[in-house]
Amino acid sequence: MTDIAVSLLSPGGVDRFQVSEQPALQPGADEILMRHEAIGMNFLDIYHRNGTYTLPSYPAVLGVEAAGVVETVGPGVESVKPGDRVVYGGTPGAYASIRLLPAARAIPLSADLSPKIAAASLLKTMTAYMLLHKTYPVEAGTVILVHAAAGGLGTILTRWAKHLGATVIGTVSTQEKADFARSNGADHVIVGRDADIVSEVRALTDGKGVHVAYDGIGGDMLVKTIHSVRPLGMAASIGQAAGPIPPLSVDELRPGKSLSRPSIMAYVADTANYREAAEAAIAAMRKGIIATVAGEYPLEEAAKAQAALESGKVTGSLLLIPG
Repeated sequence: MTDIAVSLLSPGGVDRFQVSEQPALQPGADEILMRHEAIGMNFLDIYHRNGTYTLPSYPAVLGVEAAGVVETVGPGVESVKPGDRVVYGGTPGAYASIRLLPAARAIPLSADLSPKIAAASLLKTMTAYMLLHKTYPVEAGTVILVHAAAGGLGTILTRWAKHLGATVIGTVSTQEKADFARSNGADHVIVGRDADIVSEVRALTDGKGVHVAYDGIGGDMLVKTIHSVRPLGMAASIGQAAGPIPPLSVDELRPGKSLSRPSIMAYVADTANYREAAEAAIAAMRKGIIATVAGEYPLEEAAKAQAALESGKVTGSLLLIPG
């Protein structure tokens, strides 16, 4: 079996990917060498590829979460040992058969969670933890708006918010996705890219609006999202799948609304935050708050998988599987 890595030569389209054989790797101090069993895909990977978020240098190996087995450990590593199953999120370099990883990022994976579920779920579930518990505390009685409610993050946000006792209003592009969002607990679903979201949200909330809304669409949607929020509520801008966000007047926040732009990568850059979020995510996964795996691609077909994810037609999460 040949170990491979999928490198991005420079920002651009999926044609900028290159598949190459990996050399032997040896962990340094406080590092581990792990073999990936499953690699999770996120829309963040698209942003890294197209240059929305730049990387320090190129060629670069994309992907920020995966699960697998520890092969060897470097000097000073005592938290894990060869043969341990681990998962990680928030550290670029996942589109590869093997990788070196700081030992502090390796989260032990118990036998009750499969590597595929863990790889598809960890980063999204940590993101949901940040959004539901840190950005705006969600509890019983909170009314939330989740855009792209049938996507990977949207699915987990919906499931976790319902576990907390919230009312979930989701938006999706098709009736098929609406059915999927409802199956995951969404109380109400607004269907169609051209739907009058503001009016429909207000009709569903007796004219009040939601307490908090999560917008990963960007573009012109953010203003609509803010208009769907009640006074003293919050709009959380967590992505821009539809394109850059136009300049926004602070007057859009009247009366008394707030706008947050949380970043899971920035949040988990702090080791204490990372461990807290990862432990909360693992606990949530054990309660069934997990991603739905919509498809699997061989690692060497990362370009094809990214094109599918970027199309917006995927319901759930995608995985890359090393050979």
